[in-house]
Amino acid sequence: MLYLYGEASPILKLAIDKALKEDADLKKEVATLKRSKKQLEELKGKPLSPSQKSIDAILKYAKESGKKK
Repeated sequence: MLYLYGEASPILKLAIDKALKEDADLKKEVATLKRSKKQLEELKGKPLSPSQKSIDAILKYAKESGKKK
């Protein structure tokens, strides 16, 4: 994680850079972690609520299922 956040020591960074050049699986894992980190940063500060379309569908379903009783 230090590497992803740019907080690794110069020696550790060099070692990880070398390992990434030699290990394709490690390179894929680090790429996946970088994408995940970027996506989480993009979500930061955004409200996490359902869309209005979802809310409307739920309310419609509730209203219709209440009539069936």
